[in-house]
Amino acid sequence: MEKTHFKKLRNPNYIGSYELMTGCDPVELTVVIEKAIKELVQNGDKKEEAMVVYLKDQKPMIVNSTNAKSIASSVGSPYIEDWAGKKIILYVAKIKAFGEQVDALRVRKESFKMPELNSKHIKWNDAITALKAGNTTIEKIKISYTLSTDTEKLLIDAIKK
Repeated sequence: MEKTHFKKLRNPNYIGSYELMTGCDPVELTVVIEKAIKELVQNGDKKEEAMVVYLKDQKPMIVNSTNAKSIASSVGSPYIEDWAGKKIILYVAKIKAFGEQVDALRVRKESFKMPELNSKHIKWNDAITALKAGNTTIEKIKISYTLSTDTEKLLIDAIKK
């Protein structure tokens, strides 16, 4: 049964660990980074500068140094300008803070690996059908799947038939 964490009712402006908690085990969430910037954020009754990563179709994330290092490791670059368009995986970890165990939003250090689309993949025929109908392009397919040069040629040949 899905449950609602009490922090969701406070409607904060930033994503937190509670967003991944549904009453059972916390889930992982794959997100796409739109940009990373430094900006003023509200912290209680004061404002302070923090690194904020904007995520496609999600609330932005305030990034601490632990998560910044994990993002850099995951996307293969310490430069925030290289992070845009990259996928990362968010998860919940138990950490010790303020003398107690708390849930923290974390970023997987492992890089996100897109599934490879090839002629044996379950979506292969769907991809060809969508390409022939003009509902997608090879570039759009590359957003969700890895395509080898040979596979790309096979797709091009298949849509010519």
